[in-house]
Amino acid sequence: MEKEFIPYEEALALKELGFDEHCHFGHYIGEIAYWKNPYNHNESNVKVSAPLYQQAFRWFRDKYDLNISIQGFENNSYRYSYTFCIYNRFHQLQDYEFGTDVLMTYEEAELECLKKLIEIVEPKSE
Repeated sequence: MEKEFIPYEEALALKELGFDEHCHFGHYIGEIAYWKNPYNHNESNVKVSAPLYQQAFRWFRDKYDLNISIQGFENNSYRYSYTFCIYNRFHQLQDYEFGTDVLMTYEEAELECLKKLIEIVEPKSE
């Protein structure tokens, strides 16, 4: 089930960008665990909330009008791979908004897409 939650580094970056949505799980020291009191985000050993990927992607859509698409394709070696696309509601794409690396799994594409969203938004939040 851990693959459903974004990793600690990205969760921390989201928090720094202002992500404050309710999460039932948090990144404790060395693991993801259910909070005894999910509304108390100040427990001593909780480092940061652990949102689901879908929560993070929805937050970027609602707050920054950034939508994502994870796309599968057959690569040159006839293996199925994934990449991602980030666009706004008008489907305006820019060079930096496409995942250019060939990603081998859906989960890798999700993580790289999340990292790119954070990178795109970071300069805007300063």
